[in-house]
Amino acid sequence: MVKLTIDNKEIQVEDGASILDAAAKTGISIPTLCHNEELSPAGACRVCTVEVATDEGPITVASCNYPVADGMVVNTKSEMALKARKLALEMLLAQSPQSEKIAKLALDAGLDAPRFSLKGDECVLCRLCVRTCQEVVGANAITFIAQGLDRDNKDACVEWDADKCIACGSCAFICPTKAVTLCDNVDTRVIQTPNTNMEFKMKACTKCGAYYAPEKQLEYMAKTAKLPIEKFDLCMDCRD
Repeated sequence: MVKLTIDNKEIQVEDGASILDAAAKTGISIPTLCHNEELSPAGACRVCTVEVATDEGPITVASCNYPVADGMVVNTKSEMALKARKLALEMLLAQSPQSEKIAKLALDAGLDAPRFSLKGDECVLCRLCVRTCQEVVGANAITFIAQGLDRDNKDACVEWDADKCIACGSCAFICPTKAVTLCDNVDTRVIQTPNTNMEFKMKACTKCGAYYAPEKQLEYMAKTAKLPIEKFDLCMDCRD
């Protein structure tokens, strides 16, 4: 077990826990955007920034992926932490002003509008879609492409592989800015992403004829569960 202090509260947590996890166990709330407890931490948005005391002086870190240490002293509401958090939100709001979730986080931080404007882009590279597709769904259809001098892309981005995508829609569900959207048009599911639009055939129930799920998703489920595809011929309403 590790003993540390967060906002003047002495607590004890398991070794390997993050500062965010430790704070949550004591009832201390730290705002997050790219964090989900079912996914590995990314530390991409910096909204969860806190201050940590060190021998060289205080530093700011992303609490979601910074591990606790014995004797650590953390301040979640220091001037340094709040300033860094507010700057992160200001940049996110400038980049994606239409996001209700970012706007709410910014307002809670005392920020009505950013002081500058950035190139509008609904995707803020939080990577929630990437981690969901890889760690929960297992399809590995979404990839984060980092910016670099030795790469063809000028900007970091997230890319979808239409061949691997099973059209489950998990990426649209988890996206905090609606950069990914899903729409079912009778026999077709359309998924729109920042860099591509994909269409997938829907499966018709063999009993009632209603379209109820993407064919690729059902094929993936059948393969994963090692069941014959015929087991997925009926919609939920027609199953016994």
